[in-house]
Amino acid sequence: MRWDPTQYARYADERGRPFLDLLSRVRADSPRRVVDVGCGPGNLTALLARRWPEARVEGLDSSPEMIAAARDVPGATFFVADATDWAPDSAVDVIVSNAVLQWVPGHTTLIRRWADGLPRGGWIAIQVPGNFASPSHRLMREIAESSRWKHKLGDVLRHDDAVGSPSEYAALMLDAGLEADAWETTYVHVLPGPDPVLDWVRGTGLRPVLAALSEGDAAQFSAEYAEALHTAYPRRAEGTLFPFRRVFAVGHRT
Repeated sequence: MRWDPTQYARYADERGRPFLDLLSRVRADSPRRVVDVGCGPGNLTALLARRWPEARVEGLDSSPEMIAAARDVPGATFFVADATDWAPDSAVDVIVSNAVLQWVPGHTTLIRRWADGLPRGGWIAIQVPGNFASPSHRLMREIAESSRWKHKLGDVLRHDDAVGSPSEYAALMLDAGLEADAWETTYVHVLPGPDPVLDWVRGTGLRPVLAALSEGDAAQFSAEYAEALHTAYPRRAEGTLFPFRRVFAVGHRT
């Protein structure tokens, strides 16, 4: 699947806020090397470079399109790599992964591998969307599983077991010998425009569906889905309220 940095960036402020909340719980003073796993277009990686200007800051992403968009971000270097293939060395003091691991089946094994590689004083911080049971994702699955679309879409969508709970991630950090800090937050975004929830998921969760369909079928699916979203998320004069749950976990090796 191809990523569209422009579509993803349409709600950059709303997507960036969980990153800031996550980063606020990482208290590294003078890290040598900081790695943003799944850096996307690099706009948030730039915040890491500004916070730790003496560190070597790197961003990696499996999408060439995203890395191409990140190339001009100052203070960091970027490269194409799959998160499942990357492993930290002993100089990596901070690992950040923001809204990425929901795409990785069995990512708890990956987190444990990263945690095991942390040196003394090292930090790992992850954030994943926890909204797979919300109307935005439930309706997408229901339409994809309908008789109209099932034969074309099969099982391209993952279900609400894609991410764990805060307690599960906290236990994972503790089992790796780290101090653990885990929590969840539901942000209520007020989104402008006639189809804001559809526009939001076009940049992320709807991508597997659109990639599996022809252009005409993708337009028909999107129209059916948009109608359902209008009912689930009614538009107000001020915009559309879009609750979005996020799950956070931070680990520190003392």
